[in-house]
Amino acid sequence: MAKQGDEAVRNWYAVHTYSGYEKAVVKNIKQRIESLGMDHLIFDVVLPTEKVIKIKGKNRVEEEKTIYPGYLLVDMKVTDESWHVIRNTPRVTGFVGAGVHPVPISETEMAFLIESMREDKKADYKIDFASGDLVKIIDGPFKGTEGKIISLDPQAGQVKVSVSMFGRDTELELDYLQIQRI
Repeated sequence: MAKQGDEAVRNWYAVHTYSGYEKAVVKNIKQRIESLGMDHLIFDVVLPTEKVIKIKGKNRVEEEKTIYPGYLLVDMKVTDESWHVIRNTPRVTGFVGAGVHPVPISETEMAFLIESMREDKKADYKIDFASGDLVKIIDGPFKGTEGKIISLDPQAGQVKVSVSMFGRDTELELDYLQIQRI
């Protein structure tokens, strides 16, 4: 780690936290940066999340899902002082790296994460179905018919189901809200 006089390099680092406490840890670190005057060494703290659409009851609900539970990202220059501030934050278990030396996140990985977290990115549907699942159609003109899922389109919220009609298999394109697992 860089000493006080050494020139530390600014990078993004992954910090391991107790799972489920990520938001609280982000808040604590931001408060510590401000109260300890560390904004010249610790620049940003981010919890990587993405938007997903889940079906709850018969409604679509957009939620934020943590991409890497138990981890958050810190943009900082690693010095003994900055390392100490992050490491001694409640519910932080340590940096990702070898021993006490944090390993920076590559620019490629950061570009991927930033793309995943974009505000204007369309949310994906989070549905607990898979190809091959047997389902029952619960809404629409084919209500009560049973079939087998052929394919899923999470971005459109659509599913293709094969049903037997008049003695032959027929494909139907349905909304996730129109089916339930048998």
